[in-house]
Amino acid sequence: MEVAEDIASDTFLTAAQTWGLNGIPPHPVAWLYHVARNRARSYLQREAVFKSKISPEIKKTTTGVEEQEIDLSPKNIEDSQLQMMFAICHPVISPESQIGLSLRILCGFGIDEIADAFLSNKETINKRLFRAREKLREEKIRIEIPDAGEIDKRLATVLTTIYLLFTEGYYSVSREGGVSREGGVSRPGEIRKELCVEAMRLCRMLVDNPLTDKPEVNALLSLMCFHASRLEARVDEYGEIVLYDDQDTGRWNAGLIGEGGYFLSRSASGTVLSKYHLEANIAYWHCVKEDSTEKWENVLQLYNRLLQLEYSPIAALNRTFALSKTKGKRAAIVEAEKLKLEGNPFYFALLGELYTTIDDQLAKEYLQKALWLAKTAGDKQVLQKKIDRLGLGLGLGFFGLTKCHFVIFGRAGDFEVHETDLLFLIAILYGVYLVGVYFFLSFAEEHTESDLGNHL
Repeated sequence: MEVAEDIASDTFLTAAQTWGLNGIPPHPVAWLYHVARNRARSYLQREAVFKSKISPEIKKTTTGVEEQEIDLSPKNIEDSQLQMMFAICHPVISPESQIGLSLRILCGFGIDEIADAFLSNKETINKRLFRAREKLREEKIRIEIPDAGEIDKRLATVLTTIYLLFTEGYYSVSREGGVSREGGVSRPGEIRKELCVEAMRLCRMLVDNPLTDKPEVNALLSLMCFHASRLEARVDEYGEIVLYDDQDTGRWNAGLIGEGGYFLSRSASGTVLSKYHLEANIAYWHCVKEDSTEKWENVLQLYNRLLQLEYSPIAALNRTFALSKTKGKRAAIVEAEKLKLEGNPFYFALLGELYTTIDDQLAKEYLQKALWLAKTAGDKQVLQKKIDRLGLGLGLGFFGLTKCHFVIFGRAGDFEVHETDLLFLIAILYGVYLVGVYFFLSFAEEHTESDLGNHL
């Protein structure tokens, strides 16, 4: 009975993990039956091998051997995780393989999620991870924390892996909704907070260890604290993504903002400026509630330094948004169009935002391109709303109603009218029109009957 319960539990756990990534299969019951049957077959085969070959050998070799107690203290568990982290991030395998193995073994990522993180496919990732494991076995890499001289060389990959884990949770690029890892139903726009928390936990482990308590580690933890402080405000009560300018700042987590400031100050102890230092400072300014020129000037200058230190198309795209806040949309459009990130939905989304009010028709075309390229349901919802609002503005503009010349009660003049007010006005006028038609038809019908009576 216990074996059957274990097989059933394992089957449902596999379903929760797989269906959350690939969606519910066409025949769920048949899928569950097939997986359970395979699990049962594997269990029986393992039991047969154990009883016939392994068990007799254990009885021969374990006579008189005392059972050793396993240290399961929190410190030993943390040390073991750090050892595994550095063993995986070894220079004998490529950086891509190091990150992929870390995501797979330490963080429990599925192959689909790792493929999305690398913008690759499952077959390529499977082959890469297999070759990496074989290489680590051939080189007989030990699971241990490297000495002080080696830590600096291998810490960069560890930090990259942790940051990838955090961004996977923050942006949820590989999930469209379905069954979460815990087995619950997730919404399309839902942020994977558990991954963000896991990434911050791993980074805190590095900060707590004297060998890995480096300035760049503190800077990364500061960056994640600042970002995590706005997690609750990034999704509304309906599960839809809320853009930065529309967020309720009252929902920002002041405690995490304070922690971010603490770790940022600790990161200033060294002499080396890393990309995490600059990104943490940018994240800090995004936690300043006032939308001032000073705020965006600082963000712009920080992006300039970041691009000089390590160029990234995404950083250049974000810099363009900061430029629009300081120099205006037209200056930002010139810089944005130089990037030519044709396969990036955020590129077209930014162009759509910049062209709004300058050329609404072109803005709508760019937003439609972004919608076509968008990966997640949350991004698609946000873009569709923008397109709908823009379409409404275009429709009102067609009737010349965004700035109108009205004659009301004998007074003539130009009035700036909000779109909502215009719709209300149009509805009233249409209602008056229908009432007028009704009375006209009633009047015409009465006179027609009267005329017919006279003729008769």
